Amino acid sequence: MSSSKDKYELRGVSASKFEVHAAIENLDKGLFPNAFCKIIPDVVAGDPEWCNIMHADTAGTKTSLAYVYWRETGDLSVWKGIVQDAIVMNLDDMAVVGCFQDILLSNTIGRNKNLVTGEVIKTVIQGTVDFVDNMKEQGINLHLTGGETADVGDIVRTVDIGFTAFARMKREDVLSVDIQAGDVVIGFASYGQSTYESEYNGGMGSNGLTSARHDILAAKYRDKYPESYDPATPKDLVYSGSRSLDEVVTVEGNEIPLGKLILSPTRTFMPLIKSMFDKYRSALHGLIHCTGGGTTKVLKFVEGVKIIKDNPLPIPPLFQLIHQESGTSLREMYQVFNMGCRLEAYVPAQFAEEIIALSTTFGIHAQVMGRVESGTGKEVELHTSAGIFEYSE
Repeated sequence: MSSSKDKYELRGVSASKFEVHAAIENLDKGLFPNAFCKIIPDVVAGDPEWCNIMHADTAGTKTSLAYVYWRETGDLSVWKGIVQDAIVMNLDDMAVVGCFQDILLSNTIGRNKNLVTGEVIKTVIQGTVDFVDNMKEQGINLHLTGGETADVGDIVRTVDIGFTAFARMKREDVLSVDIQAGDVVIGFASYGQSTYESEYNGGMGSNGLTSARHDILAAKYRDKYPESYDPATPKDLVYSGSRSLDEVVTVEGNEIPLGKLILSPTRTFMPLIKSMFDKYRSALHGLIHCTGGGTTKVLKFVEGVKIIKDNPLPIPPLFQLIHQESGTSLREMYQVFNMGCRLEAYVPAQFAEEIIALSTTFGIHAQVMGRVESGTGKEVELHTSAGIFEYSE
């Protein structure tokens, strides 16, 4: 059996996406090179005081797990969660630079029509509307502009669901990451149930699903749903766990089928982030959306500092289960998964208590999880129950 690191790469995925970053490293980085997402001049109206943001993302291989769960149970509701995954992967990247109003959304769906029914597409579209309505109740205006649904069974094994988002905002409102020695790190939980969620969220997000589903779920799904994985993947790495999608697990008093726990929709932090900008804009030295790269994501936005995370959030039950089933080291898991923390704020220490209290009003656990010290490069030092892990670039 290959090492856990080899397994992740042999499954055709990468936590660091080093090849992608190498391919784009010489491209123009936009008006704010250290902003979390690329920002360009206002080509719509040509106003020098404004800028444009366009962002595209998908739910990734989470759609493959949703497909298997739907085929096993007939439960269409998981597709609404997949829609949220794809939308939030755009919105929260935009939110951390200060963009949360009048965002245009367009979807792109590619499906294998022989396997994915019109009922699924209808649920996806309704899920989009439901999410937009929920955000409107939170004071966030999103606008649906249509999209494209294509039957492309020759190139898509099951279904791929993505969104493109576009917005204009004033340049003076953009938050560019400027993390400084002396800042503290506040971590915000991706798990639990926020005030704008209808059920418990396992905290999975949309990163690491290739690893999670194959390491947890049993081999019976390998033979039953060969369309749900890449046939070039070594057979012993496909659905190599011991668990079933329909087995019920109890998490914080909630009885949840394991498949639905893993498929918990990616929580948007946009309502909380908007409130932080409204009340503490001057205190925000950086917001990091901890997607691909997990706890190391911040390394792409710093220089000359050492970030010490010596009080990380508790590892929620879902990630404990993945750790137990996979045998993957905690060091690697913190690079692949969000591990229960998908948003970090870097602020002066005197603002931490108030921001944590604000997060609590949204039902989202938050805590000071570390601090920033001067350094010579880009370093993260993470203190865990398994020891201290050091990451650098």
